[in-house]
Amino acid sequence: MPEPLRLPAVAGRFYPLDSASLARDLDAYLRVQEPPAPQAKDAVACMVPHAGYMYSGHVAGEVYRRLAPCDSCIVLGPNHFGRGRAALALISHGSWVTPLGKVEIDEDLCKLLVQGCPQVEEDPEAHAGEHSLEVQIPFLQRVFRSFRLVPVAVGAGRYDVLESLGHGVAHAVRNAGKSVLIVASTDLNHYEPDEPTRIKDRKAIDRILALDPQGLYEVIAREDISMCGFGPTIAMLVAARELGAKRAELVKYATSADTSGDRSAVVGYAGIIVSA
Repeated sequence: MPEPLRLPAVAGRFYPLDSASLARDLDAYLRVQEPPAPQAKDAVACMVPHAGYMYSGHVAGEVYRRLAPCDSCIVLGPNHFGRGRAALALISHGSWVTPLGKVEIDEDLCKLLVQGCPQVEEDPEAHAGEHSLEVQIPFLQRVFRSFRLVPVAVGAGRYDVLESLGHGVAHAVRNAGKSVLIVASTDLNHYEPDEPTRIKDRKAIDRILALDPQGLYEVIAREDISMCGFGPTIAMLVAARELGAKRAELVKYATSADTSGDRSAVVGYAGIIVSA
């Protein structure tokens, strides 16, 4: 039986389809020609944006260039389009393909995740066409070279479900017997002018830096912050705290206006590293 492959869906749109061009772009965002950044060797998790690389690649790159290699990554991203049947959707076997090559799914770590959170279900359809996880994989390939992947598309919005996912992620990491990084993929406020977006984004960022998942959930609802990946971020914070995280650092913040110059309707991007 052929190996299941999750093929690129947004290559050529969100990032280059050609492998050489993609590698050059990634190296530019990672600033590989400049002195290396201090490595966050005690990083438990990170939060990175998932827009097209021309808009948010410079923010994601500042996070990824500081991360030490790990054996596996659990990548949590929002299910933007509501595809599939599972609210917490997993691909648990096969490989994820990008123009840079294949990344094997970590089947053992997937089993541990489901053991810790039975609400996580096998559902490749939820990942079809979804960009929030896909855009992270080339960065991880370029930085870590060799790693295994656990991809979860999050369509749930209830706090109790997101908290359960966070506990499941912590269970998987704690019992993995190897180094695992948790990656939450999210953009911040969407399609409002630049100034109010920055104000709203700061309120969400403050709760993330305080390692306060419940507070993040509440401020998003109270302030009407259109943060598409609040679910993955809440689950990441729950897991990170359970795993002993003590601090979070805002590595870089920007809006799409910093690239496009159009401040009338922007999207916010933040890169954050959560450490023990």
